[in-house]
Amino acid sequence: MSHMPDYTHQAISLLESLISIPSVSREEKQAADFLQAYIEDKGIVTHRSGNNIWCISPNYQSSKPTILLNSHIDTVKPVSGWVRHPFTPTLEDNRIYGLGSNDAGASLVSLLQTYRYLSTTSQKYNLIFLASCEEEVSGKNGIESVLSQLPPITMALVGEPTDMQPAIAEKGLMVLDVIAHGKAGHAARNEGVNAIYQAIDDLCWFRDYRFEKVSSLLGAVKMTVTVMQAGTQHNVIPDQCTFLVDVRSNECYSNEELYQEICKHVKSEVKAHSFRLNSSHIDLQNPFVQRAIECGKVPFGSPTLSDQALMNFPSLKMGPGSSSRSHSADEYIYIDEIDEAIKTYTQLLDGLEI
Repeated sequence: MSHMPDYTHQAISLLESLISIPSVSREEKQAADFLQAYIEDKGIVTHRSGNNIWCISPNYQSSKPTILLNSHIDTVKPVSGWVRHPFTPTLEDNRIYGLGSNDAGASLVSLLQTYRYLSTTSQKYNLIFLASCEEEVSGKNGIESVLSQLPPITMALVGEPTDMQPAIAEKGLMVLDVIAHGKAGHAARNEGVNAIYQAIDDLCWFRDYRFEKVSSLLGAVKMTVTVMQAGTQHNVIPDQCTFLVDVRSNECYSNEELYQEICKHVKSEVKAHSFRLNSSHIDLQNPFVQRAIECGKVPFGSPTLSDQALMNFPSLKMGPGSSSRSHSADEYIYIDEIDEAIKTYTQLLDGLEI
């Protein structure tokens, strides 16, 4: 890949442009418009659904397996601690500061340049590049709305900040509303059933219970009570106590299996917001994973959620930057990380047989 510095230069220029266009989840239209025009200006045919944009390698053949390169164009809202302006790309000490620079703009622009290069070469697979929206909120109009419009996918490479190490498993998420029911009464008299007291045993269960299957990559299933509401005033016995539980699943269980097990143990009513965001994993023997290991990369399990949760085919997460910089004030990416990402993606994908 003799023109690598040029690809890196173009990736950096594109990233700076995208940082300057606010693209908070569900407000990505302007950024999507810009990105689509940028890609088409390079002579690449695009497809679009909502604010999701994709391109299919020009020599597509249905007889070949297909690799999806995916990252997202949306960002979280800027937190309050920013010293620099979140929507003004600032270059300092080999770093580009700006909202979305690390999560996941650097991955997005690196994957796009990788796609551009590999589309000019002959490979034993088809390549699709997808820039999706609403990732940060797991929105219904994001990648979930697009997958059925794509050709069949064999495997996906999802760009997220992982220090360019391959995350071959990722925890899933399920949010539960738990409702303990009681009976209202006057606090001065022995009447009513206190819903808070009804909830105590279940709160302790969520704190103490351990699911049997522990993943070597992701560890145990993690349940955390995070929000609680009950009562109206000091002298009224509360007739309802509700609390939220954040459940982070490993690949040993589907969210439905965890839900059924939870319902067996608690007395309160339990409602799941959805079962959509399951844990994901890819086989260690996958050719891409094996090639990454041969190049000195170290597979790991990731505790954070991405659009992998919505993919019904094998996927792994790998990209420039560090997860610890995501969703933080003065977010940044190193220029060298973008250069290294393009080189590494190309090295791992060029000539791959899956």
